[in-house]
Amino acid sequence: MPMIHLASRLIGTPLLIARCKLDVILAVVGGRIGLANTGVSLTPPAPRARKDSAPGIAVIPVHGSLVRRTLGLEAASGLSSYGQIAQSLDAAVADPQVAGILLDIDSPGGEAGGVFELAERIRAVNARKPVWAHANDSAFSAAYAIAASAGRLSVSQTAGVGSVGVIALHVDQSAKDARDGLAYTALYAGEHKNDLSPHAPLSPEAASSLQAEVDRLYRIFVSQVAQMRNLSEDDVRNTKARLFFGEEAVSLGLADAVSSFDQTLSEFTDALRRQGALTPRERRNAHAYPRSSKELIVSEVLPEALPNHIDDPVVEASIEPASPPVQAPPYAQAQAIAELCLIAGVPQRTAEFLAAGSSEAQVRQVLLSARAEQPDIASRITAETGTQLRPEHSPVVAAVKRLAGEA
Repeated sequence: MPMIHLASRLIGTPLLIARCKLDVILAVVGGRIGLANTGVSLTPPAPRARKDSAPGIAVIPVHGSLVRRTLGLEAASGLSSYGQIAQSLDAAVADPQVAGILLDIDSPGGEAGGVFELAERIRAVNARKPVWAHANDSAFSAAYAIAASAGRLSVSQTAGVGSVGVIALHVDQSAKDARDGLAYTALYAGEHKNDLSPHAPLSPEAASSLQAEVDRLYRIFVSQVAQMRNLSEDDVRNTKARLFFGEEAVSLGLADAVSSFDQTLSEFTDALRRQGALTPRERRNAHAYPRSSKELIVSEVLPEALPNHIDDPVVEASIEPASPPVQAPPYAQAQAIAELCLIAGVPQRTAEFLAAGSSEAQVRQVLLSARAEQPDIASRITAETGTQLRPEHSPVVAAVKRLAGEA
C-alpha cells in the first residue's frame, strides 16, 4: 500500500522538485511501482543530527524530499512533511524562550500540495518572531519556496537554490503491457475519468489539462518568490528553473549571503541582540518549558529587582523544601513572602524562599526564629531611608504585583 501511495504522488501530479532528484527517486522505486527498473540501488539517507543552536534560537530541520503528509514514510525514507514543519514552527512561536527561528534546509523539493500555504505561514511567523533560512546544502523548488519565505536566506559555499518551476510526468506503459501479454480495460463514467492512465497513451485533451495545472502552479510559485524576495516576476521567470550556487545566487537576489551554518547562527544571534530580543535573562534561561509560576518569578522578576549583594547581619536560617507543595495562588503567595522579607529587612532572601517552595507561614517562622537568635536587634530605619521599607515602595513587591495583575 505505501508504494501505491508513493506512485500516486510521483506520476501524473505536478511536482516542485529538481529534475535530477526526481530521476534518482524513479530509479530507486520505479521497479516497485511498476516502472522499468534501471538497476540503481541507493541506501536511504541516515537521519541527520540536529545541530546545536544558540540560546534563544530554534533550529528547524527541513531535510529530504518534501510531502504534505508522511503517512508512515518517515525520515528513514528521506521525507519531511509540511505538517511536521508547521508544527515545529507553532512550537517555536509559543515558546517564550525562543527569540528567533532558523530553518536548516537541505532538500530537492517535493510535492506542490501544501507548500504555498506553508510559505505563507512562515511569512506570518516572521512578523512575530524573526525567521531566517540557511541552504545547507540545497534548497530547490518546493524547498526554495520555503527558504524564500524567510526574512533572510543564506547559502553555504557549496549550496544551491532555485529550480523555480513545476514538472509533471506521465508514464505510458501500453507497449510494455502488450509485451507482457496484459490488456487493461477501463470502464468509467465521465469523459475525463480515465485521463492520465499509465496503460494508455496520453490523449491531447489530458495533456492539455495537465499542462494547464502545471502553468497555474508555476504562476503561483513565481508570484510568491517575486513577492518574498522583492524581485519582479519577469526576473523570476528569467531564471528558467535553473539551479544557482553561491555568489551567483546572491547576485541574482535569490539569496542574501554566502556563509556557513555556524556563521549564520552567530549573525542571527547578533541581530537578535541588537533588536533587544535576546536579553541576558533569556540567554541564561536554558531549561526546558513549561516552567512553573514559581520558577518564572524567581528567574525573571527577582534577580533584576534585587541588588547584586547586600550585607545583612540577620542570621541565615536553613530552609526546608515545602511539603506538601504550596497550594496557594503562586503570585499571591509570592507577594506575601516578598512583603515579609522586606519588613524583616532581608529582601534579598525572597528568591531563596520562593526557590525552596516555602509557604508564607514557613517564611514567617524562619524570619522570626532568625530574629530571635540575634543578640541585639538593631533598627534599620534612618532619616534617609525611613520610607524605603514600606511594601508599596519595594521593587520586588511591585514586580510581583505587576505579574499578578497580568495573570
